[in-house]
Amino acid sequence: MAATVRKIVSTLKSPGAIGAYSQAVITDKTMYISGQIGLNPETMEFAGEDVVTQAKQALTNMGHILEAGGSAFNKVVKATVLLADINDFAAVNEVYKSYFTEKQPARAAYQAANLPKGARVEIEAIAIVGEVKDE
Repeated sequence: MAATVRKIVSTLKSPGAIGAYSQAVITDKTMYISGQIGLNPETMEFAGEDVVTQAKQALTNMGHILEAGGSAFNKVVKATVLLADINDFAAVNEVYKSYFTEKQPARAAYQAANLPKGARVEIEAIAIVGEVKDE
């Protein structure tokens, strides 16, 4: 039986891990992207205090990771949005839909008691690597 290949994805265009995890891992044609918060990769500080600015930065960071792994937003099949305050859902959704403009993935959104570094939003995703054929 052949071994499953696992590839760690890392890019300096997104913040480095602030714990014992990788930015993303690819196995076969599936990429698992760790939760992204709104940190500026150059300063490791939040891009802003408000949820909209943090959501934009988190998704920009995710975009760089997707690119480094050979994928893109239109190949994301599942996303999870964690919010410090569920009342921010509509504002984050407006930002979210500007990144996921076609073939929107399945998604869940939750309020979390406490996100890393006091973030307002964290977003994780699962994406396909390589060619995708839609039906």
